Amino acid sequence: MSEFREAGAVEDLVFMDAEIRPHRSLSEKGFIILISVITLVNCVCAAVFLAMGALFVPFFLGLDVLAVLVAFLSSYATARQVERVLVTDRSVRITYETRRAVRLVWESPTAFTRVNLYAEDDQVQDLRVALSGKEAQVARALGPAERAQFADALEGAIYRARRARYPVPA
Repeated sequence: MSEFREAGAVEDLVFMDAEIRPHRSLSEKGFIILISVITLVNCVCAAVFLAMGALFVPFFLGLDVLAVLVAFLSSYATARQVERVLVTDRSVRITYETRRAVRLVWESPTAFTRVNLYAEDDQVQDLRVALSGKEAQVARALGPAERAQFADALEGAIYRARRARYPVPA
């Protein structure tokens, strides 16, 4: 992603550049083993049903394997999406990045951006950045404890960015 800057323009000071990646518990090797086992079981079942004369059951067992395969491939595709939170002295930016594209989800001036935490039963359920009645969700891939820690870090980065941009006179 490139931005046009005038010659001699001062670069923004970066106070946070966080990359949030979703976690998937099944590795590629585990996925291959799981699909192999499901395929093997469905082939054995299909052979039994064919021997009994049920000609349409193997077709539905094949659809079962295909559905599991599509579900896992979709899950792995979303796991490759990276959420980037960038806090500079000028702005707060949230982007979603994949191999093919970068999509800007949120951009607001650092001076006016707020961090809102929504908790239920002492657990952080949602973290959002807000400006003028508009909000954007942040750190969806994190668990409640990590989301609370990220909220503290984000608030600290925004505070430091404001102080750098608008220093308090002595």
